Amino acid sequence: MSTRARPKQFLELHGKPVIIFTLEHFEEHPEIDAIVIVCLKSWINELRQQLRRYDINKVTRIVPGGETGHDSIYIGLEAMKADCKPDDIVLIHDGVRPLIDDALISSNIATVKEYGSAITVEATAESVVVSKDGHVVDSVPIRSKMYIAKAPQSFLFGEIWELYKRAKQDSIKTIDSSHLCSIYKKKMHLVKSTPNNIKITAPQDYYIFRALYEITENKQILGI
Repeated sequence: MSTRARPKQFLELHGKPVIIFTLEHFEEHPEIDAIVIVCLKSWINELRQQLRRYDINKVTRIVPGGETGHDSIYIGLEAMKADCKPDDIVLIHDGVRPLIDDALISSNIATVKEYGSAITVEATAESVVVSKDGHVVDSVPIRSKMYIAKAPQSFLFGEIWELYKRAKQDSIKTIDSSHLCSIYKKKMHLVKSTPNNIKITAPQDYYIFRALYEITENKQILGI
């Protein structure tokens, strides 16, 4: 997505930034105690203004992000270590994934309490092809066993922080936390995603988000 004027998390729908739509789910959830945001350094002041405007009060820290998503998660966890006990539950989420709901947050927390981890997933709607060289198909796994990793991805703070510290020592960077856990053979448990849990990464994603949000709003207005 070309976002020279505004980063995608600050794109607006009806005057409200995408990241505020996302944050409101955590702000309003009774089991969420605190929020740490990793943000582009040059947009932190704008973010603070938006938090005040929309009464987002659970944010305890805003820290500048890193060069990659992996680095940003490390920075976020590092910022939390002074306030978190090892058995506290942490949910790692994308600021540009605004179509979650309270039930998904609750499911993540409950699954971590029972199993120690929770990876939000969605069953694939099409077949997945494996290719080692990008030219030849090596295998086509059984579709019923294939899932797409989404967010939140949730853990006990002490365990996920140790993995990120270990990855830094080993000079490993990963796509997301589930990828990191896979590398270090940490057992993960699935949580089925809510429908339409899209991540806004391309222009068409924004328009899908707008359409889905407006459908939901219309249903509430009409009492459907």
